[in-house]
Amino acid sequence: MAYKQGDRHQMDLFPKSIEEYVQEDDSVRVYDAFIESLFMEDIEIEIEINCNKVGNSQYDPKAMLKLLIYGYSYGWRSSRKLERALYHNVSFVWLTGGLKPDHKTIANFRRNNKKALKEVLRQCVRLCIKLDLIEGNTLFVDGSKMRGNASINKTWTEDKWNKHLKGIENRIEEILKECEQVDNREEGNASFVKLKGELAKKEEMQVRVKTVLEEIKREKKKSVNGTDKDCVKIKGRQGIHAGYNSQIVVDEKHGLIVNCDVVQENNDTNQFSNQIDQANEMLGKECKVACSDAGYSKVDNLKEIDDKDIKVIVPTSKQASREQEENSFGKERFSYNEEKDIYECPEGNILRLGGYDKAKNCHQYKMVNRKICKECKHFGVCTTSKNGRTIKRLVNEKLKEKFEQLYKSDKGQEVYRKRKEKVELPFGHIKRNMNVGSFLLRGSSGVNAEMAVFSTCFNMSRMMTLIGKQALMQRLWN
Repeated sequence: MAYKQGDRHQMDLFPKSIEEYVQEDDSVRVYDAFIESLFMEDIEIEIEINCNKVGNSQYDPKAMLKLLIYGYSYGWRSSRKLERALYHNVSFVWLTGGLKPDHKTIANFRRNNKKALKEVLRQCVRLCIKLDLIEGNTLFVDGSKMRGNASINKTWTEDKWNKHLKGIENRIEEILKECEQVDNREEGNASFVKLKGELAKKEEMQVRVKTVLEEIKREKKKSVNGTDKDCVKIKGRQGIHAGYNSQIVVDEKHGLIVNCDVVQENNDTNQFSNQIDQANEMLGKECKVACSDAGYSKVDNLKEIDDKDIKVIVPTSKQASREQEENSFGKERFSYNEEKDIYECPEGNILRLGGYDKAKNCHQYKMVNRKICKECKHFGVCTTSKNGRTIKRLVNEKLKEKFEQLYKSDKGQEVYRKRKEKVELPFGHIKRNMNVGSFLLRGSSGVNAEMAVFSTCFNMSRMMTLIGKQALMQRLWN
């Protein structure tokens, strides 16, 4: 059986235009139509058109946006890889119309237009609403830890930064002494020039370290990363790294991203109300139901959404736990008398209000007589404390019970079952299909811009699946 063999010297007649290289139903045409449909007046990109201006002309901002959005969608994030693609990948050549900006131009455009990248996501969401792909009735919130463009080894405490500053100052003194020893007649020699260069670098580093120390004291931070001051220590399945906590809010209907955010906190405890508020602002209305996992179950934070008459479906940590063992002496076994403001234990003994925990915003109820617990037959099982059993009751305990009942209801269980399939898909697509292992940009504004690009790319991919490429292009052009 013969093999099919190629011949690079074979003469072929190529198409006359780049347009003929890309098929009519190619996905690159959808990205092209999407960027063309954007209202550039609302996207803050400085466009300076002056035919008489000396120097190179600026690249068309639409072409640069097309390059970034399309490249990110298929895992091409590095500015150098994007530059290479403009020479070797037909779809990129077609998309930019043959423009070939270098990697520095691409990197600068991305760095200088962070607000514009956020606005692209906003217009993408508006488009989804217009196409009836987003309803905004039920929203799901989820977070995921993502590495920053910095090493955890550069995250130092105040003491370590002070030691580093002292080392820099000592080296500056040494350089100054060495400079004094050099004869004025030899100021132009290589050694003198080298010392002056090192001195300038050390003085610049000294200023940077002092700025970091001022920030630590001003904001009362435990540590700051020297490479990216905004990133924090994050703990994930792969260990502890320098990074950020990425948040997304997803619509129930088709699992499209309504809003994204990147925060500098290692957990999701205080994020629920903030993320739902941002999503509602994006939608232009308030949702009816908001749902998330137990990581967001801080009652005081959930209360802010409940006060707006939005149904909150969030389980407590205990409800979400798979190992819910029946506890004969759990808090739920102690009956609460609201009128007398007391608890009664299973043996009929009384626990009265005995203090307030400001950090946890809860009241503490303690046994009236400590000896009762020690003499009780259940001592050692109910409690092992010499001071007797203590019950903690949140200031918003009634609200907590309300959320627990909502979660346990048939409607609550139905909504919560959808949460996993709707809100965890985007992170899977972003991290696996788009090959996102970490952020490339640094700083809070930079990572938020990149997260907006990730979200836009996911929504574009999802829209093509739901509507079809040809049908989506027709709607974009109309």
